[in-house]
Amino acid sequence: MRIAELNREQFEGYELVFSYDSRAYYDLRIRTTENVFSVEFVRTPCPLIHKEFTDALFAPHWDDPRAFGLWDGQKLLAVMEVTPENWNNRLRITNLFVQDGYRRRGYGTLLMTRAREIAKAQGRRALILETQSCNSAAISFYLSQGLSFMGFNACEYSNEDKEKHEVRIEMGCFL
Repeated sequence: MRIAELNREQFEGYELVFSYDSRAYYDLRIRTTENVFSVEFVRTPCPLIHKEFTDALFAPHWDDPRAFGLWDGQKLLAVMEVTPENWNNRLRITNLFVQDGYRRRGYGTLLMTRAREIAKAQGRRALILETQSCNSAAISFYLSQGLSFMGFNACEYSNEDKEKHEVRIEMGCFL
């Protein structure tokens, strides 16, 4: 098993097909008064949710992205992409992907460890990533990796994110 940096010329546009199932979501509850803004996310069981979407490596909107693959011989099992956020001195994980059938074997942990190493080597103050409130398995994984809730956007994907239980959550850690 080895982690290797992916060559941009070879992997630019490489499509990742993300899919996950969830039996819980984090319900966003906001209370606003004149003196208090109160926000909480409450883990709520639900019928099976299945989500699937695609993304591609080295998207043009990222500044200087780098991607790393976890290989078993010639087979690419997992991928992580990171990009610097120079304006606020953070390293953002833009993609973290483990092939179906290879999850829960420590590959995500290996890639998260590499992300921390890169962030520290670059002198970054924090490591950050985005997930959705309906991806309870990913949230559990990120918590196990020492990340914590950093923020949210209740209308990132649509005007109905809250009702769809698909609110953008930022998770991260200070280094």
